[in-house]
Amino acid sequence: MTQSDPDPVPDPDPESGTETDSAFNAGLYVHVPFCTSVCPYCDFAVTIAGEERRSAWVDGIIREAALYPDLSLGFDTVYLGGGTPSSLDAEQIGRILDELHRHLAVDQRAVCSLEVNPEDVDPRSVSTWRDFGISYVSLGVQSFDDRDLALLGRRHSVDDARQAAEILCSAGFDTVSVDLIYGLEGRSPEHWRRQLETAVALGVDHLSCYQLTAHEGTLFGRRVARGAVTELGEGELAELFFLTHELLADAGYDGYEVSNFASTAEHRSDHNQKYWDHTPYLGLGPSAHSFVGGRRWWNHRKLRHWQAAIDAGDAAVEDEERPSGAQLALEALMLGFRTTAGIDLERLHERFGVGLLGTNGDVVDRWVTSGHLKTDGARLRPTLTGLAIADTLARSFEIGWTPTESGSLP
Repeated sequence: MTQSDPDPVPDPDPESGTETDSAFNAGLYVHVPFCTSVCPYCDFAVTIAGEERRSAWVDGIIREAALYPDLSLGFDTVYLGGGTPSSLDAEQIGRILDELHRHLAVDQRAVCSLEVNPEDVDPRSVSTWRDFGISYVSLGVQSFDDRDLALLGRRHSVDDARQAAEILCSAGFDTVSVDLIYGLEGRSPEHWRRQLETAVALGVDHLSCYQLTAHEGTLFGRRVARGAVTELGEGELAELFFLTHELLADAGYDGYEVSNFASTAEHRSDHNQKYWDHTPYLGLGPSAHSFVGGRRWWNHRKLRHWQAAIDAGDAAVEDEERPSGAQLALEALMLGFRTTAGIDLERLHERFGVGLLGTNGDVVDRWVTSGHLKTDGARLRPTLTGLAIADTLARSFEIGWTPTESGSLP
């Protein structure tokens, strides 16, 4: 696709089971692929690059946004993720946001989110981000234990993390979120409890708590493969999962998704919720995914391949798919059972033609009896024990499609 033919998005497919994408509630994601070092557990598309490549990437993002002038979407959330978006200098962040508003229909009141690392947080940077309209910041702490931080390859200390959280919380952002990782070998449940209590004591608005996973191809994955590191067993991880939800619930945080907790509903991640309910979203940058009009596509993962395509005036799309209505219905179950909102049965039927109670009434009854699901009017909601086995719940329903690698979610 060249700039003389700039619209890589086909018209919505009425057979796909999706709703119209013309509403102004879509999400816009920008993948910043740069880090000063690569963490051993990281499975994202990241690289270490100098200023010349960073500058070329900024120009590329702007040119990529210009490829979608006729996209019938309006965006009320903008999310700069990565990688380490906060490693960009102020001029680069400001230029990106200005150009996104110029080329795309971004609402002036859109919630703009920025992922930041503690070492990049100081009063000057925070003031600049606020001036740019950033209202939601996600701080990559991962642990409040210096031994954990060394194991995870992080560049900051516990003191850096505490100070960064304090600066952010006092700066007037609408939401300050902290990321934590659990499941490190040799760490007790009490150790994890202390991490959560420290975050709560800092007064952050939102917490994301992720299980450490040994992804193939990462340094951590290779360590596990050769036996140098051992992953925790299912029983140990389940104990930590329930500890997380119970402690944070007692502290006033709503565990609205498997890994996400908000002090009030206003502090939930509006952007991430779009991924969970098939709201349209556009992704820019290497490895970024998009879902518009029943079509899902994803960009080249490697920066050099993405950059070459953009420099040539082409869309940097590596591949695409058009999931069937049955596939999207199963995805809706897999995503919905990861949230306390669960499944809106009427909407599921309207969108995908799936009458879940009629076709899978016995499955629903079995999970309700076992205490993993509960009915709530026209909704089917997971209990806490249901959240813990969300994928198992979804796959127990017969919708006429078996998930494969090519049909998995990004």
